[in-house]
Amino acid sequence: MIVTLAGGVGAARFLEGLVQIVPPATITAIVNTGDDFQLHGLYIAPDLDIVTCTLAGVIDATQGWGIAGDTTACLEWLGRLGGPTWFRLGDRDLALHIQRTAWLRTGVTLSQVADRFCRALGVTVKIMPMSDQTVPTHIITTAGEFHFEEYFVQRQATDEVLGVRFVGSEQAHPASGVLEAIAAAEVILLAPSNPVVSIGPILALPGLRTALHATSAPIVAVSPIVGGAPLKGPAAPLMRAVGWEVSAVGVAHAYRDFLNVLVIDQVDAALKPAIEALGIGVVVTDTIMRSSAAKAQLAQAALTAARAIGSVSASLA
Repeated sequence: MIVTLAGGVGAARFLEGLVQIVPPATITAIVNTGDDFQLHGLYIAPDLDIVTCTLAGVIDATQGWGIAGDTTACLEWLGRLGGPTWFRLGDRDLALHIQRTAWLRTGVTLSQVADRFCRALGVTVKIMPMSDQTVPTHIITTAGEFHFEEYFVQRQATDEVLGVRFVGSEQAHPASGVLEAIAAAEVILLAPSNPVVSIGPILALPGLRTALHATSAPIVAVSPIVGGAPLKGPAAPLMRAVGWEVSAVGVAHAYRDFLNVLVIDQVDAALKPAIEALGIGVVVTDTIMRSSAAKAQLAQAALTAARAIGSVSASLA
């Protein structure tokens, strides 16, 4: 089994590559839920939906989020009636949030909702939320403290960042099966996701780092920072705020206590010695996922790196 720690768009595209080279049913994706929040009385899970809808083949590929061909009639009427429209939800997208909220209100867990959505949309990758409890990511700025989606979408990431807080993480628990999946994994991959607010919330849960330290599986990460800048999103100010260099070296520092190998882009080849000095192996390749073939190539590079470390079954390597 391959376990992947995943955030949003970058992770979803990486998983698109991974399912091309190994059977999807051999993959478990543990997905960040720190971005989850409530709006219009609905429970919204951005990263879970991005990963699920991408693997289902219904994502708006241009945006990397939302449903392809969606309309926004409901949102337009909400605005006309004085409701908030800063978080753009399409009409088909709303169906996910309506059904999720209805099930959660009856006592169904977020993990069970994720599984039901996968079955309904024909996704055979096992998708698991990092926790069934609410663990929101807050961004501390000079203008105040905001939920990540408020900071990123509503305020357009314009505020100076002072810190990041994973609210309630100390009291939360990994979702049922998460620690067991890590323990049973043959390979563990960290997708090219924001190390602070996509992978960071997962690692902040009690027992996660301990499980990664204890596993005998090779652990390989793909850097989301290329040429000193993130490919997407506000990783740069967030990394600086927590004291990490905005580079592949900074990513290596974030994971150095458990990581075996970091996959970095060709433009960052000169950083290889600095990363190796941290005791982390380095693979240099093209990490920009411009096409379906490029996604598969990157996934293969990560799996090949894992194979070089430890015993990986032929079906996964």
